Amino acid sequence: MLMPTASRPQGSRRRRSLVFVVAALVAAIVAAVVWTLLTSKSVFPPRTLVMATGPEGSAAHERGERYRAILARAGLDLKLLPTAGGVENLSRLRDRRSGVSVAFVEAGIASKEDSSDLASLGMVSFEPIWLFLRDQPHATPAQALEGKRISIGQEGSGTRVVARRLLQLNGVEEASVKLLGLTPEEASDALLRRKIDAAVMLTSLQSPAVRKLLAADGIVLATFPRADAYVALFPLLNKLVLPTGVVDLARNIPPADVTLLAVQESLAVRRDLHPAAQYLLLEAASEVHGGPGIFQKAGRFPAGEAIDLPLSDQARTFYKSGRPFLYRYLPFWLSGLTERLLIVLIPLLAVAYPLARILPQAYQWWMQHHLFKLYGDLKLLEIEAKRRGAGESVDDLISALDTLQERTTRMFVTLSFAQRRYILKNHIAVAREQLEKRRGIMPSAGGA
Repeated sequence: MLMPTASRPQGSRRRRSLVFVVAALVAAIVAAVVWTLLTSKSVFPPRTLVMATGPEGSAAHERGERYRAILARAGLDLKLLPTAGGVENLSRLRDRRSGVSVAFVEAGIASKEDSSDLASLGMVSFEPIWLFLRDQPHATPAQALEGKRISIGQEGSGTRVVARRLLQLNGVEEASVKLLGLTPEEASDALLRRKIDAAVMLTSLQSPAVRKLLAADGIVLATFPRADAYVALFPLLNKLVLPTGVVDLARNIPPADVTLLAVQESLAVRRDLHPAAQYLLLEAASEVHGGPGIFQKAGRFPAGEAIDLPLSDQARTFYKSGRPFLYRYLPFWLSGLTERLLIVLIPLLAVAYPLARILPQAYQWWMQHHLFKLYGDLKLLEIEAKRRGAGESVDDLISALDTLQERTTRMFVTLSFAQRRYILKNHIAVAREQLEKRRGIMPSAGGA
């Protein structure tokens, strides 16, 4: 015999389904926010940064001072850390415990393999290689350096790396010379006092030591007539020309064009540096390095060139289209947070919008499906009632109809389905009334 089985009230099921859907959406939003917090070191950008520059009084340290003044306008405190130079800068930048987040690093010092946590914000300047000699105006670099006392910069400076490379290219054995680790200021004083014979410096034309030696009597700035060959053998080098009289027109310093070699300097950062801080540094770099100079036209720097270190995502965006919209019009501390929230919310909205269209349709189908199921149960009861003979008991069918009526009453429906439920309840009531009449006319058990 086919009989409908008792089930949970459909209204309760519906409410639990709604609770489940709402809970799932809330859980998705919470998970997205938690994911944002866990995958970022800080939702808000730092208020303080540490920049490794170079020796105090050097051109790099002076540029750091300009960066500090520019970033202060946006509320970011930039602390400058004097160092021996690019090699030490790179070492401190690699060391997370040092607290250094940004540094000037010359091309040719870093490598992608041992600096995977670092990225570049682009090249920001040329760093000429100044080779000053005493009383050797016509000697080649090899002749001028052989057997001499040469300052090649402090340990930790990029000057030492470049100077050793130049000695190697010229076939000068380090054992044949005396290499000294002097700062540019110390080297200039030692050269003027005849305590050394030559000095290699990797710094800008604005360096006080360079300006002092260019104007000194008896000191010669070496020219590199074979600069193209150096560049071909050492591609990280660049060929520059210091024009006649550009240092001092009245005294005609230098007295002739000087061909120089130079490396480019990059602004390196840790990869995990907050995007807002990176955009501020890029804006500052444009202000500090973007003007014209003796060796470059306006707009040459900063440049989106990746030599040793890959460009950061923010640098690629900056060189392609400038700062993103949010970073142009919001305070830097708020722009980063807004960007990250949008990264989370946009995918959620992309999912929520289709769901908002699909869920009502799914609900309509669900409601219709359950009403049809209740109608089906009623149909089975009616068929069973017709199958039974006049003398058979119908108490179990009446009880089943009562259960069906209760399920229908407790079923949650919207107004669009209220009429259908009302009709179903009437049909159940009619069927029950007919069964009650059959039971009322049935002979009693002991009447036969």
